[in-house]
Amino acid sequence: MPGIRLVTDSAADLDRDDMTARGVTIVNLDVRLGEIGPEITKDWRPEEFWLQCSKSDVLPETSAPSPGAFQTAFQAAKQSGADGVVCVTMSSKLSATYQAAVAGADAMSAEIPVVVVDSLSITMGEGMGVLAGQETAEGGGDLKAVEEATRAALAKSRVFGAFDTLDNLRKGGRIGGAQAFVGSLLSIKPIIEVREGLVEPESRQRTRSRSIQYLADKVRDAGPLRRLAVMHAAAPDVDTLVNLVAESFERDKILVTYIGPVIGTHAGPGTVGVCFELA
Repeated sequence: MPGIRLVTDSAADLDRDDMTARGVTIVNLDVRLGEIGPEITKDWRPEEFWLQCSKSDVLPETSAPSPGAFQTAFQAAKQSGADGVVCVTMSSKLSATYQAAVAGADAMSAEIPVVVVDSLSITMGEGMGVLAGQETAEGGGDLKAVEEATRAALAKSRVFGAFDTLDNLRKGGRIGGAQAFVGSLLSIKPIIEVREGLVEPESRQRTRSRSIQYLADKVRDAGPLRRLAVMHAAAPDVDTLVNLVAESFERDKILVTYIGPVIGTHAGPGTVGVCFELA
């Protein structure tokens, strides 16, 4: 496909079938669940991941892709006739994925121009940048235009989440300032925000219903939005959140997506979240 190609990683929680149809390449992070290795988990859809987690006593583990995995994606873009690549990765403060993408881009520098963008975000916060960049690419934008659209969307995107527990974050070492919540998990439902590339505490709510309402209020109070996504980790009450945010944003334009294995490994089951891009 001529023009500019988008590459991202599986932490963005974008629908793989949709992205493939639009020419976006997703590079998998490695996910391991006990004895089940990435050669198997890479083919799991989010529903299967959460089902398998419910049957396991161990926490999943993740690791960044190799530079070679990104190099292969960039090489494929070149072979398809692309003029350049914009690669959007999860936050460099949470994973070595960005560094791997940069190394892969350096290895291809003599063959195709590649711009690697550190989203400083995760899940659909990263995904918003990919969607904006892809829209610009589909409109015929050049490498600079696609990069600028991607960065602009990332700068205007916010991610908030409500966890049932911080155990996965704490054990995975990705807790950042959210460690302030540890020790009182039995009495609160923590709200987190992705801020400057890290998972940070945003507020404390006393019940699950209050935490869901709080997320909906964040959407309502944000003002005019360009995009809105609701993410969940096999949460049985996700429809409640969708119904609440639909009071502030057109329901048929709300993206509802699973939190996949990469972010779900650290967020834990039952997590719900919202991501919005300001207009």
